[in-house]
Amino acid sequence: MKKIDARGLECPKPVIKTKNGLEKNKELEVIVDNNVAAQNVKKLAIKMGAKVALVKESNDLYKLIITNFSQKNHKRKKDFNNNVIFVKSDLLGGGEEKLGEILIRGFISTLIDIEPFPDKIIFMNAGVKLPCNNQEIITSLERLENKGVKILSCGTCLDFYGLQDDLQVGSISNMYEIVDSLNKGEILTI
Repeated sequence: MKKIDARGLECPKPVIKTKNGLEKNKELEVIVDNNVAAQNVKKLAIKMGAKVALVKESNDLYKLIITNFSQKNHKRKKDFNNNVIFVKSDLLGGGEEKLGEILIRGFISTLIDIEPFPDKIIFMNAGVKLPCNNQEIITSLERLENKGVKILSCGTCLDFYGLQDDLQVGSISNMYEIVDSLNKGEILTI
């Protein structure tokens, strides 16, 4: 039985580690350190057709024993689906700023682990700050770009924020290219 120690990992890392483990193993033991992570891992495993036994060891330790009955049905696809992700802010959601920063980092880094990949990620308005000055997000975007995802940032927006020389990943785009991309793809706006 493969063991995955996901204690101390931020969401969604315990789920991603579990998903990757289930794709390669029939049985897993996953250890997490909070109830939210335990429930998220359990939901994923059930969605993948696995049987889950959750054991609460103590107030801060949860162990999940997962038996995967449909391992062969969850092979990763390496294709694109003409999806366009439209990022209009350097935060995700409308609540507290610190939480918005955490969520946008988690969202962008999770795109690497979910396939099929988007065809393009378009940054507009304050979203253009992300491929310019957030090293964690820049690293994730570089990995996505290396897998063939096109990273586009609005030139007018970069100019407005004084960031044209600071763009670290992807290319500067224009309104025509952005509208054309949005018109031809399935759009997810964040």
